[in-house]
Amino acid sequence: MRAVIFDWGGTLTPWLPVDQRAAWRSYADAVHPGDAERAATVAAAILAAEEAAWRLVRDEHRAFTIAQVLAAASAVEHLDGFTAYRAYWEHATHTDPEVAPLVTALREQGLRIGVLSSTPWPAAWHEEVLRRDGVLDLFHATVWSSDLEYTKPHPSAFLTAMAAVGVDDPADCVYVGDRPYDDISGAKGVGMRAVLVPHSDLPADQRVPVDVEPDAVLRRLSDLPSVLDRWR
Repeated sequence: MRAVIFDWGGTLTPWLPVDQRAAWRSYADAVHPGDAERAATVAAAILAAEEAAWRLVRDEHRAFTIAQVLAAASAVEHLDGFTAYRAYWEHATHTDPEVAPLVTALREQGLRIGVLSSTPWPAAWHEEVLRRDGVLDLFHATVWSSDLEYTKPHPSAFLTAMAAVGVDDPADCVYVGDRPYDDISGAKGVGMRAVLVPHSDLPADQRVPVDVEPDAVLRRLSDLPSVLDRWR
C-alpha cells in the first residue's frame, strides 16, 4: 500500500444539507438586485440546468463545471453572484478537525495522500477552502472533476487521481468516501481497496442501487490508521 485518496464533500468535510434552489437564488439576487421576479426565474433556470448535469453524472459519469451550468441556463457569470453563492455554501465546506492530524500521520508513514472529488466547482475554490483550513499543503495532489471529462465512478477519474499522487498500481491504493455507488463501486472497479464513511444523508435522486461491499467502514476518520494497519 502506497497511497490513500479521499473524497471531499461528506468525507473530508462532514455532511451538511444545502438547499440548492436557495443557493442559486442567492446568486441570482446578486446578479439582479431589486428584481425579485427576474432573480427567481434565473435561479430556477440554473437549478434545472444543474440537475440535468447531475443526471448525466449519474447515468454517463460525465463531469461538468459551474460555467457550463450557467451557459446551459443562459445565465451570465457574475463575480458578485459567485461571492453570494459561495457564502451560502460556506457552512458545508469546513474540513473535519480530524483530517490534519490523520493526514500528517499517514504522510509520516510514507504514504502518498490525495483528493478526488466529483464537483462542478473550479479547483481554485476548493484550494481556497483547504488553504483556509490549513490542510491544502498536506495533500500530495488534489483532483477535481471540474478539470476532467469523466467523474466518479468512471475508471478514468480514479486513474487520474492515482497518477497525480504518483502511484500506478490500483492495488497499492485505498480510496475513502461516503457514497456506495460513486466512491465504493468506482474504487473497487479499478482494483483499489475502498473504505466507506457512512454518515451522509444522500438525497433520493443521488442514490444509485449498487451491489458492492466496502473493504472497511469508518465511524470516524481517525479510525483509518488501524484499518490500514491490517492491510500492510
